[in-house]
Amino acid sequence: MVREEADRAYRRAQIEPLPETASDVIRAEVRQARTQLEALLAEHEVTAMVLGLPINMDATEGPRAQSTRAFARNLGGRIVMPLLLWDERLSTNAVTRTLIEADMSRKRRAEVVDKMAAGFILQGALDALSRL
Repeated sequence: MVREEADRAYRRAQIEPLPETASDVIRAEVRQARTQLEALLAEHEVTAMVLGLPINMDATEGPRAQSTRAFARNLGGRIVMPLLLWDERLSTNAVTRTLIEADMSRKRRAEVVDKMAAGFILQGALDALSRL
């Protein structure tokens, strides 16, 4: 599961049969009750979560990063599974460049960029973990 603070939404990215690939499969509003989140985690048999950590370009952490860390601490007390905070800098930019290269309209890019950025964040974490 990936949580990207920028649009205040949860995203769960499902690992496909080969752990090197990921696709975004669900989106639920942040304001949902924790019990609903726990139900989603159980329903989709989530075994670990990746949270996008919005670090500033100068590597400092502002209010959004602090909020994400607080969310992770609160969630960690309720849900027993590995929780990884992953630097999300430039994820949206990378996805946007890819969509522009694919000649996707500005309107369509706006509709899919956040969902794809969540998948990009998860894929980055999976790739790094596979090299350990």
